[in-house]
Amino acid sequence: MDKYTGFYIEKPTGNNIFSYEDRSNKKIYVPKLIEGTLEDVFVGDKVVFNEIDEELEIKAKGLKNMIKYPYEDKDVYIFDNHNHAFYFWIKSLNQKHFSKGCKLVHVDQHKDTREPENYNVDIEDIDDVFRYTNEVLNVGSFIKPAIKHNIFSELIIIDSSYGFDLNIEGEYVLDIDLDIFSKDMNYIPYNIKISKIQELIKGAKVITIASSPFFIDQEYAIKVLKELFNYDIM
Repeated sequence: MDKYTGFYIEKPTGNNIFSYEDRSNKKIYVPKLIEGTLEDVFVGDKVVFNEIDEELEIKAKGLKNMIKYPYEDKDVYIFDNHNHAFYFWIKSLNQKHFSKGCKLVHVDQHKDTREPENYNVDIEDIDDVFRYTNEVLNVGSFIKPAIKHNIFSELIIIDSSYGFDLNIEGEYVLDIDLDIFSKDMNYIPYNIKISKIQELIKGAKVITIASSPFFIDQEYAIKVLKELFNYDIM
């Protein structure tokens, strides 16, 4: 049984650390993981990310469930806060769905390469990986531990017009943050982003996708997600 059964984080750890002392709401929700299709991706009613921005407390609601989406011959994991990618990378690696030391292609408005509080995780122990993902990592610090522990040998960041022109060769895991479609990124044409990411989806061994509720409207993010997979949105 997977560790993601739906639970609250109430201590100032992981993603719950942001503005913790100044917030009225002191807990965030981590949704349950289910197997499903894109039909099962929709916004829930619980706060999954809470932060004070310009003196305004933002209580961002995220996905009702995390989804494991079997797409063609690969696993796609869809979730809200991006640090959960670390857990799903290790889980996929343990299932031999990609080769340790391949490339990570990170498509995102943000680089997400902040230093974590520590690198103390036993990647051979999925329970410890779960602890580390939820109690130590946050939305900006989950990539460096994957490089440090040799999950990936190379990081390719696509966060600009230049990035969307890159040709990716060799084996890679694809990591997408749907906030690449936020208003701040509108200087890159929508159709260029869609077509390039669709191309990357075809070549990826495993795909992790964050909906990032603090950074992009979730209904819009879900609409874009379905278009990326040519999913019938009627």
